[in-house]
Amino acid sequence: MVIVSTVKILRAPLWFGLGAVLLAQTRHLSPGDIVKLPSQPPIAKISYGNAPQQFAELRLPAGKGPFPVIVLLHGGCYGDYADVEYTAPMATALTKEGWATWNVEYRREHEPGGGWPGTFLDAGHGADALRQAAAKYPLDLGRVVAMGHSAGGQLALWIAGRKRTPRSSEVFMPDPLAIRGAVSIAGIVDMRAFAEYGRQPCGERHIRVMGGTPDRYPARYAAVSPAEILPLGVPQVLIWGADDTVVPEMLFRDYEKKAAAAGDRVEVVALPGEGHHDLCDPGNPGWKSIVAAVRKLLN
Repeated sequence: MVIVSTVKILRAPLWFGLGAVLLAQTRHLSPGDIVKLPSQPPIAKISYGNAPQQFAELRLPAGKGPFPVIVLLHGGCYGDYADVEYTAPMATALTKEGWATWNVEYRREHEPGGGWPGTFLDAGHGADALRQAAAKYPLDLGRVVAMGHSAGGQLALWIAGRKRTPRSSEVFMPDPLAIRGAVSIAGIVDMRAFAEYGRQPCGERHIRVMGGTPDRYPARYAAVSPAEILPLGVPQVLIWGADDTVVPEMLFRDYEKKAAAAGDRVEVVALPGEGHHDLCDPGNPGWKSIVAAVRKLLN
């Protein structure tokens, strides 16, 4: 059954005064605001490779487990302005819901070994390293959801659908970890569609991570762009902020239709008044929609 729906909520908390409500509706958060949000340190930082960026942060909720796991992937246009600190507040909040979180760092396009194919291999190997972590920690690998923001949304969807990657691709990975579902938060769901538009918000980062444009490397884009490996074969929740000008939903409505037409279960959640980075604030009312999406996928 294909599910395509839209959920709308108010952005401003009920306890705000009128002036604060107006401020909340007009001022959007920046990456700098997000990294200043409170977070708890991980209980472990586990390497999945030899490079300093090849690690994941594990956070566990209270209790004995085994716990469902949320694989988190930060965005930042695959470049230099976001890392795991950006998703640490999200990881902390998700852990309080009773889920383990696996906050994955990866080599980005400006770092040695990053770009094509290293960035994508790191995302995949980082997720697969949960198997080693589960040998020591109480993790339920039968209930794993991938979640990412912006560029991390693309990585989360790709991780969930990696079995569709052509064997001839440099990013083909045999026996990928099974993912139960994926949550894309303002994600780049079609890298070919984003290539030109993304030059304004991302500069050339999103092009450099691929080694070049879609015209020059069509096979690379076909191997990692969620739109080109449909159907992913897992349920997907696509969450968008109506005020997002960095990765706007309007660019990707074809993806939503194509995914549903291909047989994937897709739910679209549109949040009025939300900007690109607002969605990563666990104190934002829109966070409830993200938690609800994860809960639905796990259940």
